[in-house]
Amino acid sequence: MTPARKPYPSDVSDEEWSLVAPYLALMREDAAQRQHSLRELFNGLRYLIRYGIAWRAMPNDLPPWAAVYQQTQRWMAAECFEALAQDLRAVLRMAAGRNAEPTAAIFDSRTLRSTPESGTRAAYDGAKRKKGSKLHLAVDTLGHMLALHVTPANVDDRAEVGRLAQAVQEATGQTVELAYVDQGYTGPKPAAAAQAEGMALEVIKLSEAKRGFVLLPRRWVVERSFAWATRCRRLVKDYERYATTLASLHIVAFACLMLRQAAAIAAGS
Repeated sequence: MTPARKPYPSDVSDEEWSLVAPYLALMREDAAQRQHSLRELFNGLRYLIRYGIAWRAMPNDLPPWAAVYQQTQRWMAAECFEALAQDLRAVLRMAAGRNAEPTAAIFDSRTLRSTPESGTRAAYDGAKRKKGSKLHLAVDTLGHMLALHVTPANVDDRAEVGRLAQAVQEATGQTVELAYVDQGYTGPKPAAAAQAEGMALEVIKLSEAKRGFVLLPRRWVVERSFAWATRCRRLVKDYERYATTLASLHIVAFACLMLRQAAAIAAGS
């Protein structure tokens, strides 16, 4: 019998596991193909995202890196974390006294500095003065993820409004009517792209009398969501070979953030 290992801070709690386990069980617990605990495989994935290690640097007391990697690929292909994030978002919104699906969203983007693994996808963002990939994110007014995708950093934010708005409406069932954006989304083309998906863009402008840091109405919520993601060292830079992997790891991170909040609510009820 293998002795119990010392827990890591990134390990999933019992309350969290009771919520997430049904979404990750792609086969029966006693299936012949399963050689490692599903919970330990999930702990391995959380450890990788939280501490920014390479796959092959997985600690010896967690399952082998190849097993964690292969199971992660299965979860990503089955879109397990997308389903988890969508359900958790509805739970958290109702717990906060809101409707299950939002009527307003907030769009923004963040440029992640490239690494050698980024390859030819890396491009130069003149506004941010860095080379890398750009994460386009939509959140609700509580900061919970609605949709996201990754592009080269030189892609204009305005050009991605239609794709992001479409993904938001698919995730929410066409409930979003308004999207708050910054001044990087001004112009008739992004407004028309959003209108084609049934939502209006409202640009939150920076005061001309600005002195130092100014907390912009509504807009600060998505910046806080980006800050939550940067606590995961794997997401601080673009360490991934494929854009889909970078996007999926962000979805896992946001789902885990919502999972912790939902577990705290369940424990207190």
